[in-house]
Amino acid sequence: MKTLLIIINILVALALVGAGALIHRLWKKGQQKAEQQSQKLKQQMTSNISHELRTPVTSIRGYLETIIACPDMSPEKKLMFVEKAYNQTLRLSELITDMALITKMEERSDKLRKEEIDLYDVANEVFDEFAERIAEKGNIVENRLSAGTVLIANRSLVYTIVRNLVENTLKYAGDGVTMHLECYSTIEKFCYITYYDTGSGVPEDHLEKIFERFYRIEEGRARDVGGSGLGLSIVKNAVKFHGGTVRVINRLEGGLQFFFSLRRQND
Repeated sequence: MKTLLIIINILVALALVGAGALIHRLWKKGQQKAEQQSQKLKQQMTSNISHELRTPVTSIRGYLETIIACPDMSPEKKLMFVEKAYNQTLRLSELITDMALITKMEERSDKLRKEEIDLYDVANEVFDEFAERIAEKGNIVENRLSAGTVLIANRSLVYTIVRNLVENTLKYAGDGVTMHLECYSTIEKFCYITYYDTGSGVPEDHLEKIFERFYRIEEGRARDVGGSGLGLSIVKNAVKFHGGTVRVINRLEGGLQFFFSLRRQND
């Protein structure tokens, strides 16, 4: 009997050692897979960034080379090429700024300061910034947020969330649309917000991808209207920084509707 117990104990010990070794191998394999996936994402991101930077740089070079190669070009035509080159420098600057913001949120989020802000005031500042473009398009603004909708948040990032959603409408939704923003619930520590427009929306098969970096529904779509192609990716990252989530749907009545949450206070 004693011998049997010894044998059983030995078998149990061997089983535990084997299980431990198996767990270690699985953990190591999972870690390697995660590292490979991370490396793949970094390579893909680097490739995307290189492509996006190359486009405006190539355009600027082309415009300037045309001016240099044609010294007898009329002042009017020369001014046209200079203006085109200048517009590409603006796009290049916006792209660099947006990439820096995403990097800061992902790698140096502890450097982003939070303070008490009024979401109603922030939204009004955004609509004021775009007031001229909104008027030109004949759009209607409905800021249904209540004054005193207070959050403990990074003001710059919250401003960017609202700004990028509004700018997305101005670029793609068409003219004469309604732009609606409201906080529809404040449960526990979160403020639940929706923003929608009454524009054309996007094809259903693109909805899950529009938060991806540099994703375009149509090739060249973002380039034609300006922008870095990072606007909605920044929205997703900024919402995540504030402990929330974001999703988007096509409204039955037409247009895109975003739902997102922002933490009202720190833990």
